Amino acid sequence: MEPFLPLLPFLPFLLLCVNCAPESFTDVKVDRYFTPTRCPREVQTEDFIRYHFNGTLEENGKQFDSSHDRVQALVSQVGTGRLLSGMDRGLQGMCVNERRKISVPPHLAFGSVGAGGVIPPNAVLVYDVLLLDIWNTDDKVQVRTLYRPENCIRAAAASDFVRYHYNGTLLTGDGFDSSYSRNATYDTYLGQGDLIEGMEEGLLGTCVGERRVVIVPPFLGYGEKGSGSTVPPQATLVYEVLMIDVFNSKDTITVTVKEVPDSCNRRSKPGDFIRYHYNGTFQDGTLFDSSYQRNSTYNTYIGKGYVIRGMDQALRGLCIGEKRRIIIPPHLAYGESGVGHLIPGWTVLVFDIHVIDFHNPKDPVVIRTTLKPPDCSQISEANDWLQYRYNCSLMDGTLLYSSDQFDSPSVATLGANAVISGLETGLSGMCVGEKRQVVIPPHWAHGENGAAGVPGSAVLLFELELVDLQKGVPDGFMFVWVEDGPEPLFPAMDLNGDKRVPLEEFSDFINIQVKEGKGRLRPGVDRDAVIKDMFYNQDSNRDDKITEDEVQLTDDTVPQRDEF
Repeated sequence: MEPFLPLLPFLPFLLLCVNCAPESFTDVKVDRYFTPTRCPREVQTEDFIRYHFNGTLEENGKQFDSSHDRVQALVSQVGTGRLLSGMDRGLQGMCVNERRKISVPPHLAFGSVGAGGVIPPNAVLVYDVLLLDIWNTDDKVQVRTLYRPENCIRAAAASDFVRYHYNGTLLTGDGFDSSYSRNATYDTYLGQGDLIEGMEEGLLGTCVGERRVVIVPPFLGYGEKGSGSTVPPQATLVYEVLMIDVFNSKDTITVTVKEVPDSCNRRSKPGDFIRYHYNGTFQDGTLFDSSYQRNSTYNTYIGKGYVIRGMDQALRGLCIGEKRRIIIPPHLAYGESGVGHLIPGWTVLVFDIHVIDFHNPKDPVVIRTTLKPPDCSQISEANDWLQYRYNCSLMDGTLLYSSDQFDSPSVATLGANAVISGLETGLSGMCVGEKRQVVIPPHWAHGENGAAGVPGSAVLLFELELVDLQKGVPDGFMFVWVEDGPEPLFPAMDLNGDKRVPLEEFSDFINIQVKEGKGRLRPGVDRDAVIKDMFYNQDSNRDDKITEDEVQLTDDTVPQRDEF
């Protein structure tokens, strides 16, 4: 006979009552003095139970046995003759964590004989019982889902590697282990025997982000041996699991295209330099890094190993402006080591990226004419003075600068190095009224350092409209003849024929030549100032007039870059 008579295993036949008084044939009395709020399962015949008890004699309260004294709960089966028949009756319907006092009359205990000098004849026995566990050999692993994401990114399958958090408790609610207390997930393969059998089964089909309760009967857990000092023998285990990660060693990157621009003239390829924004999260949505928080794109070359392998693969074949979600398994990311306290080992990474621009160091300036007037006979070239409108933006449409922000269009002289070289190229060969879109890679713009308001390594998009064009003169000259000048020159300058040409008369002469298209002044500068400089260059004796002798200088006395 078992548990409730641990001292008297040799008395199984003493269940008959000999010479008992008629009043002794009473039934078992049960006092349920504490019942738990929840009772998902009650003891039934053939169930196994684990329990603590104190056994006393009703007559004098003397204790004859106690599992508490031995600091070890007992295990037995109900209704199969392993217990006193009175206890088989008294334990029926009991719940885990319930406390009850079971009074067993002699005829359902040890009758008129008693037991080994410990229990007197015709003794009523009182057992104070605390039920710790219930299970049956027909039990299976129980799974109860607490939360399951609407979008199940990935469900665990055999041979997958999983990372999960858990709280492990006994049926009584007493905790025996928790990954949270270690601040580290439990990481393991499924289907390779690294887990107890019931947990292997209970984790199958779990989605990333799912919470579930897994109840493991003892024979699918740690069985008769238990586990250390925390899991007693024959204990049902309750795990509350949060699945953090699931992946397989055969996994490749997963790419989901979120947004593609209407126009995609070119896709990224190895060797390109790319600028993109990203949010980096774990599969449960926890953010670990973001370029947006730094207000700075991530810039790198594709195909040169400067980023993790999975990202290097995912950055190929993208359009400017495209948005993608990229899921990268650990073996294509940071592997077993992770990144310090930022990224745990064996972590699947999720990147939501937005491509701002990319270019190749060999890229030229790209020009697309959007409007060309019918009359386009005169086009811009070196030394010409231009007046133009523009919008300058990044390739994602972010406006950086615009001539509309100022009172008048911008001006520039081609070849004067007053604008970035790519814009010089974009403004060349235009006619008045023409409109262009000009894509300028950073090596033709502000380079890797950028400029005020312009990010480093940024590809720029200019929308240009040429408003005015004034043909220029060679560098260093203020005036040139469009055709051969008058010969002789001085009589043509001497408009009133008085043999001397003061500044006012010289100015009238030059303006007539420009108006008639015979000569050209340097555009974009103060005309009166230029003419005055030209006059004093010819007035060699500084008497405020030019004479014929001063114009007819010999070749070896002609100043360098003389306008005449």
